[in-house]
Amino acid sequence: MNAYLAIDFGSTYTKLTAIDLDNETILATAKDITTVEDDIMIGFNKAFENLKIEINKKIDFNKVNFVNKTACSSAAGGLKMIAIGLVPELTAEAAKKAALGAGARVIKTYAYELNHRELEEIKNTPLDIILLAGGTDGGNKDCIIHNAEMLAEFKIDVPVVVAGNKAAIDDVENILKNASIDYYITDNVMPFINKLNVEPSREEIRKVFMNKIVEAKGMKKAEEFIQGILMPTPASVLKASEILAVGTDEEDGLGDLIVVDIGGATTDIHSIAKGEPTKPSVMIKGLEEPYAKRTVEGDLGMRYSALALLEAAGTKTIRNYLHDSLKQIDIKSQCLYRHNNIKMVPQTEDEIKFDEAMAKAATELAMTRHCGVLECVYTPMGTMFNQNGKDLTETPYVIGTGGVIIHSLNPHEILKAGNFNQEDPIHLKPVNPKFLIDKTYILSAMGLLAQEYPNIAIRIMKKFLVKA
Repeated sequence: MNAYLAIDFGSTYTKLTAIDLDNETILATAKDITTVEDDIMIGFNKAFENLKIEINKKIDFNKVNFVNKTACSSAAGGLKMIAIGLVPELTAEAAKKAALGAGARVIKTYAYELNHRELEEIKNTPLDIILLAGGTDGGNKDCIIHNAEMLAEFKIDVPVVVAGNKAAIDDVENILKNASIDYYITDNVMPFINKLNVEPSREEIRKVFMNKIVEAKGMKKAEEFIQGILMPTPASVLKASEILAVGTDEEDGLGDLIVVDIGGATTDIHSIAKGEPTKPSVMIKGLEEPYAKRTVEGDLGMRYSALALLEAAGTKTIRNYLHDSLKQIDIKSQCLYRHNNIKMVPQTEDEIKFDEAMAKAATELAMTRHCGVLECVYTPMGTMFNQNGKDLTETPYVIGTGGVIIHSLNPHEILKAGNFNQEDPIHLKPVNPKFLIDKTYILSAMGLLAQEYPNIAIRIMKKFLVKA
């Protein structure tokens, strides 16, 4: 039997998915605790032994021929970046969108000319990559050159991906080269005003991740067993989402969709949609949105970010999502306990219900931040509306993943918290989507598989994503 092994070195668990290429199905899955602090292969080997046991229940493991073994990773905190641009609403925001789409966690975004205080902050922040942008092609080039000079002056010791005004690239390259900074040149993230060009930057970031970051995070040993760590885990999920939406030459996609991924530290939203206005008298305003968009909410998490979730959502919001029997519970103490015990697995019915209330609050807030917003404008022709961001009201599918959703007996109710709300009509959330669940945790694996076998990947997703 020909099989494909997809590995996800997660921040908590190392997850393995064995894919039967001949029958286009999931052969087995297994996981164990990620051991990046000691030797990442310890956790992997335990998970692999579990995988063998699961495979042997169906077929002799020795008859399985793994034609390829590839991995994605969010271990050791994933891919941490900062984005630097010219204007906050334009090139700085474009750089941020490119970084997020590449699977990074954007620590901070800087705009205009960097000062010494900001450079000290950057130098003292644990980073993997800096994305340096600024200026449309042929536009302002002084800012990106100044910022390159500042990075050189402060001897920044992380790779720099340059994706700004092409008229300034020669000067920027000379500055970084003379300072012995590891740099990579790619196309401008915003060649024209409000026009995004994020794919070249995403691809360059992925290459840097493969060539540099993997070794820095102590994963070189893993490469002795596998063919390569292809990308950060969120980028793999975004790749799977995109191919499921768009389809291939042989397979139809599902069309526009949203993926809600709730984790211990963040809640990620991926939307695959143009997001153009669906109502008359609405005009697009602001920066163009990427077709495949990802946002990361670092204050909306089930464990590490539990206290931040409480602060962002508020006690009333979480309490409103609680069952009547838990209305009097101490919300803060429950969140504090989860923050202090990040590997807590809910055991009692009350613990499960509280986790699900947190998940609903995270879904509501994350979707509010991700989707587009309407702004009322009064004109001589009557009332008009400006739309900032994507209109996702008619999105037909919302897919849930992440432990709290996968293990829930009521995943539909968690995802429903992200739906359009008549009491908040300016946020363009999905109105009546169908809900699917990534019950077997395969989205990141399918993103890896799609690099070589896109048709098989989409057919497996159609089989294994279940209705909520």
